[in-house]
Amino acid sequence: MARRIFLAAPLFCESEREFNSKVASRLRSAGCEVWLAQEVAIYKKGSAHVKRKVFREDLSALKASDVVVAVLDGVDVDTGVAFELGYAHALEKPLIGLKTDHRTFSKTEEVNLMVEAPLVKLCRSVDELTEYLTSNFR
Repeated sequence: MARRIFLAAPLFCESEREFNSKVASRLRSAGCEVWLAQEVAIYKKGSAHVKRKVFREDLSALKASDVVVAVLDGVDVDTGVAFELGYAHALEKPLIGLKTDHRTFSKTEEVNLMVEAPLVKLCRSVDELTEYLTSNFR
């Protein structure tokens, strides 16, 4: 199992944060170390200095991760998650998507192809995600 997972997920409403916490808890129960931005700090307002600090912390956690798991629910992917996936792809990190939402980006795409194409796996449930990580990232 991958030791260090960066969990890229939208975190701007209570339901998103609750779902993210559920996913992180399940992964931790399976033996993973999980970095989740909402557990570090959420700044609703901040100086340019504070915003740069949060940005640098995020990039540092991405660099230190073994694998990136991205929550891709919704019609379109959260912009922060999309950035983190692109950055992680440039770092050649394995990328795994989690999409529990049945809505699709278009008639031919589950999610935008620029997000979907670099994924090593697109999981449909937290159970499938945990099983995939357990089987493929020891």
